[in-house]
Amino acid sequence: MNFFNQKNTIKLGLALFVAVGIYACSSTKPGGKSASGHPETKLGWKLGSQAYTFKEFTFFDAVRKIDSCDLRFVEAFPGQTIGGGIAGKMGPDMDDATRKAVLAKLKESNVQMKAFGVTGAGDEAGWIKLFEFCKAMGVETITSEPNEKDLPLISKLCDKYDIRMAIHNHPDPSHYWNPDVVLNAIKGQSSRIGACADIGHWVRSGLDPVECLKKLEGHVFHSHMKDLHEKGKGGHDVHWGEGVSNIAGVIAEMKRQNFKGMISAEYEYNWKSNSQDVAASVVNFRELLRK
Repeated sequence: MNFFNQKNTIKLGLALFVAVGIYACSSTKPGGKSASGHPETKLGWKLGSQAYTFKEFTFFDAVRKIDSCDLRFVEAFPGQTIGGGIAGKMGPDMDDATRKAVLAKLKESNVQMKAFGVTGAGDEAGWIKLFEFCKAMGVETITSEPNEKDLPLISKLCDKYDIRMAIHNHPDPSHYWNPDVVLNAIKGQSSRIGACADIGHWVRSGLDPVECLKKLEGHVFHSHMKDLHEKGKGGHDVHWGEGVSNIAGVIAEMKRQNFKGMISAEYEYNWKSNSQDVAASVVNFRELLRK
């Protein structure tokens, strides 16, 4: 081989090396995606989904659907069949081997379990078991509607395990439907106890979600994001930004409050095939963030 051809061969090899590297970094194959390029990331928001959105399927079916929606985080709920070749149901009763198997498969899936709920416990032993499970699974926030009498115990457990408790609001007449009740309940408790802002349930209760967020300023740790087709208890989920929940206003208020935490898509409609609805909602949400 003469010098000229040798030099060209080296250049071609380098060019192919760079091209392969670029392809590998930009590949969208499962496990290769990252949240780093999304607009919510720089705000400290973890955009993901409540596995309950996909309650008709196994947990790892839900994880696969979450990945297909270009989301990297899951909020698991208790009692869902695990699937993916792993026996059992999600929750504190999982033994150590099952917990490790779930974590290993989540790592392969490139989806992180950052929250667990909506859940609770009936006694002190149950709460301790729940917190120990969540710590082992890397959970940062438990969503719950606890009995107020349990809050002093929960407060101590939040501090001991360094896990936040976000009090969730189901619609009126559930106990925590109004943010005033949440604010009163958390007075004097650990700073790790706050609110899980369920946007759609506030709208179902006749409340303005932006005003609710303002009341809870400094205490919003987590959100269940929903947009509804109409106000009141008859409202059902629609793509975010296309309903009556003022998602643009919700985003603006969360930005103003410098919210940091997970936002879970909780799409409770079109149960058998709603991954396309979640995906469309995510696209709308990110477009609103970019404006």
